[in-house]
Amino acid sequence: MEQTFEIIAKTFMGLEPILAKELTQLGANDVQIGRRMVSFTGDKEMLYRANLQLHTAIKILKPICHFKAQSADDVYEAIRKMDWTEYLDNEKTFAVDSVVFSDEFRHSKFVSYKVKDAIVDQFRETTGKRPNISVTSPDLRLNIHVAEDRCTLSLDSSGESLHRRGYRQESGEAPLNEVLAAGMIMMTGWHGETDFIDPMCGSGTLLIEAALIAQNMAPGLFRKEYAFEKWADFDADLFDRIYNDDSREREFKHHIYGYDIDMKAVNTARRNVKAAGLSNCITIEQQDFKDFTQPKEKSIIVTNPPYGERISTPDLLGTYRMIGERLKHEFTGNDAWVLSYREECFEQIGLKPSIKIPLYNGSLECEFRRYQMFDGKMKEFRSEGGDVKSEEERRQMAEKHRFKKNREFKQRLEEQEQNEGADIRSFTFHHHDKIEATSPRLSKSSRSFRDSRDSREFRDSRDSREFRDSREFRDSRDSREFRGSRNSKEFRDSRDSKEFRGSKDPRKFRDSREFRDFGKSKGMKRDMKGKNRFERGGKRDFGKKQNRFESNDED
Repeated sequence: MEQTFEIIAKTFMGLEPILAKELTQLGANDVQIGRRMVSFTGDKEMLYRANLQLHTAIKILKPICHFKAQSADDVYEAIRKMDWTEYLDNEKTFAVDSVVFSDEFRHSKFVSYKVKDAIVDQFRETTGKRPNISVTSPDLRLNIHVAEDRCTLSLDSSGESLHRRGYRQESGEAPLNEVLAAGMIMMTGWHGETDFIDPMCGSGTLLIEAALIAQNMAPGLFRKEYAFEKWADFDADLFDRIYNDDSREREFKHHIYGYDIDMKAVNTARRNVKAAGLSNCITIEQQDFKDFTQPKEKSIIVTNPPYGERISTPDLLGTYRMIGERLKHEFTGNDAWVLSYREECFEQIGLKPSIKIPLYNGSLECEFRRYQMFDGKMKEFRSEGGDVKSEEERRQMAEKHRFKKNREFKQRLEEQEQNEGADIRSFTFHHHDKIEATSPRLSKSSRSFRDSRDSREFRDSRDSREFRDSREFRDSRDSREFRGSRNSKEFRDSRDSKEFRGSKDPRKFRDSREFRDFGKSKGMKRDMKGKNRFERGGKRDFGKKQNRFESNDED
């Protein structure tokens, strides 16, 4: 029986439950959810399958050492004690990635260097030679994770991040991450039971991920290589059997539609779909969302409209008003899911969501909202026995701390309305005080101070002609007595004197008791304010799977 071991699957914040469910369905044991990761146990086959078949994992790691370290020297000694001939020799290259959350270790690169030094020193001591480092294409990639004093050293079995599926030929503006796209679709509960629509599809990421999920195809089929293929214990026959196993795939009886107003994005999406061999189940057309009409078949919409961060839109809020109007009048009887960042944008949709799910798109904390579309008003819908929220959705919405408190949105609704149609001569620029937005403990005195500064009386007193033209003010600044005092020979001589220069000697000045006492004084404080699977060559025997893909590409 194959030996089992600990494995870690890394993912994005918010996708941990989805990944855990995937692992359970894959047959993993001891599945436990952590922060941006899920741990489990399995054998070599499970390791290969996790890399090839998981939709929501970005890395698959195999831990080989757990230890505690209070200093960099502790890290070095723990790594050097290991027998590295089990994994490396002098002819192989390696690289070390690090993730650090610790007060002791402030710089992740420093931790990587200590691990590298320990391995190199062991080989140099025992063989007189050392293995080399390769950042781009190492034979062995290591990952060290430090959480305070707890350290985990792992073998990276994936290599390049698993979101790089291999089907993407071109990217549009701000493309959606493939792992995030797959997670969004799986959150909706859709597995191909209806038609799937993305009316703002961009480069087609949501469409392709939906097709893979609907047919239960492994998302890793398109990759050229995995890091574990370079390991000393790599089982090529086992991996070939897993790679060519299509017994889990299923027939998709519906269709996937993508639309975009930009013809360039449409062409990019079509090329990506063709590269994935999915042209038979995905249709992409140029169309503005405002021209969207009621689909003939039962459908679901999942979309990621622009939200003014990486993609600019002339009338952002108007776009979201249009989305709400189209959904309300042309998508009745179906569900729509929208990912966005700005609260103002969601408000413009004008529909009540049944659930709001926090998700990170890059560094942005976004929301993924579900809208259940029905005819008429909410009151009438409920009176007829309709329900927009399931019990699970009610439970999730009741959870505390699902979102960050005082989330700051950069563009305010009233500013947009004020500046609609304005040109540069009448456009008003707004400044939001970050302290005011994020600090609930703002004192009344500080607020009254700002209010007094913003008052018309204060501004008028500063801007008044009387203030600017006052003779006393100008004379006091321009007086010969004032300028002369700075230019006088006595003033210059006092600055150039040896006594003055000596007092500025940094060592004497810093070490003097007067400096330390002065630094603690109240006076001091006041003063200081202010690629495809077909290009793998002869390495894979595709069998009937290759023929199926070739027939798809002829579309």
